[in-house]
Amino acid sequence: MKHLKTWKLIHQSLIQKIPVMLLYVLESKGSSPGRQGFFMAVNLAGEMEGSIGGGIMEHKFVEMARETLRHFDRLSAQGDKTQKTDIRKQYHDKLAAKDQSGMICSGEQTILLHKVKEAEEENIQQIIASLEANKNETLVLSPGKLNFEHISPGKHIEFTFLSEDDWLYKEKTGYKYRLSIIGGGHCSLALSRLMRSLDFYICVYDDRKELNTMMENDTAHEKHFIPDYTVLKDLIKEGDEHYVVVMTFGYRTDDTALRSLLFKDFKYMGLLGSQHKSDKLFEDYRAQGVPEERLQRIQTPAGLAIKSQSPEEIAVSIAAQIIQVKNQDT
Repeated sequence: MKHLKTWKLIHQSLIQKIPVMLLYVLESKGSSPGRQGFFMAVNLAGEMEGSIGGGIMEHKFVEMARETLRHFDRLSAQGDKTQKTDIRKQYHDKLAAKDQSGMICSGEQTILLHKVKEAEEENIQQIIASLEANKNETLVLSPGKLNFEHISPGKHIEFTFLSEDDWLYKEKTGYKYRLSIIGGGHCSLALSRLMRSLDFYICVYDDRKELNTMMENDTAHEKHFIPDYTVLKDLIKEGDEHYVVVMTFGYRTDDTALRSLLFKDFKYMGLLGSQHKSDKLFEDYRAQGVPEERLQRIQTPAGLAIKSQSPEEIAVSIAAQIIQVKNQDT
């Protein structure tokens, strides 16, 4: 998982007693380059991981973090342990009266600078263990504090701000989105590789034992050889964080998989294949009384129309469509 390296750098810095700063985008509006939930770590040894959006704004904040760490280090050497968490507004507009980021993309960000304390090491360890176990739990940030709760929140992110001394940020940790790929062939392999880099938790299902492309798939988190596709009804959960792509090796297996999932609600459901195939399937479903509303939920042919041909191009088109759906309400 992409965030794991950042938390591990923080943990290693604490172990080595190297001052380390957590930079977190608590809120973003408009065309801000760093979206809410982006974060990074910067330590006094010059190491860093993660991102709060890149560009001149991130460079400025990295330098700000290092200077703040040096300042705290000098105070600590003098016996002063006072450390104030800092929140900075950044406006990506050169006409802004203050707090200009140096960027002109419009929008704004609220960024936290939090020097991680030795007393927070146990929380950092728990975050790392949770991420490595692919759990969904809760990171809690508040003035001067970093906490971790072993519960899965209902929302991805909650942020309330009354003042710099009175605010609360909660975020679900771990993979927030789950992709189930039905069929383990070449397109499935390419899609798994691409979606893993986009931070989806990936499960692949196929009914062909010892399929070579399933064996080669080292990016899916789970690979399931199933007796047939009827069992998908019990294996795949519905929900607004669940995405499904059906890409089995033939018409009949696509039909079986679709029938197993037709009455489940997903954020996205796509069917790979020709328009002729989907038209024939849908014609049969309508004749059997499947509501039109159910059929309209299926993206078919799956993927954006970019004339993709190779498995890798098909994967790009499907990934782009999934991202489009995922981000349509943001």
